[in-house]
Amino acid sequence: MEKKYQYILMADIISSRKSDQKMLMEHFARLVSTSNSRNKPALASPLTITLGDEFQSIAKNLKSALQVIISIEELIIQEQYGFKLRYVLLEGEIDTPINEQIAYGMLGEGLTRARKALTEAKGNKARFSVDVKNKKLTNALNNSLVIYQSLIDGWKIAKDYALITEFLMFGDYKKVANETGKTRSQIWKREKSLKINEYIAIKEVIHYLIL
Repeated sequence: MEKKYQYILMADIISSRKSDQKMLMEHFARLVSTSNSRNKPALASPLTITLGDEFQSIAKNLKSALQVIISIEELIIQEQYGFKLRYVLLEGEIDTPINEQIAYGMLGEGLTRARKALTEAKGNKARFSVDVKNKKLTNALNNSLVIYQSLIDGWKIAKDYALITEFLMFGDYKKVANETGKTRSQIWKREKSLKINEYIAIKEVIHYLIL
């Protein structure tokens, strides 16, 4: 059978053993289920929990894969989940037909490489790892994701997530002020301290890279 290159997306929970296991798994399962519903058109094979604290999937293309990652990160903020994920996005070969119902029963070098990359990433500080056939694009995406991570990892769950959700929903700080009952000055200052404009900018850069 002819080998086909696919965009394989895997992720695991960072330091999952240090958390309340029951609640963690409930939240992780809910995250995966909601992400599958929101991103169904982007996925050739859905996010599928494999080892309890990991999932794997196949995206339809590179743009879809990056959109899924950002969607998941914003859902974690929206739901104020107390965990972070480490991702591997790899363009690799899959020898068997894509399972459109569940990301099981598929074989290929790409899946093996992605699994190895996720294991090796556990010793790194970077939460995002991209490896596509275009090496210049690989470097540009990884560098952009370093900036993306530095912004979102600086936000605090209890202090920032609820307000960031408002910014993601309404955008303009004046609308956020109206929704939250805060003054425009207060929200403008928080917009600057949270670097909301920088967050939007790096998302747009990532989008431009994969057009």
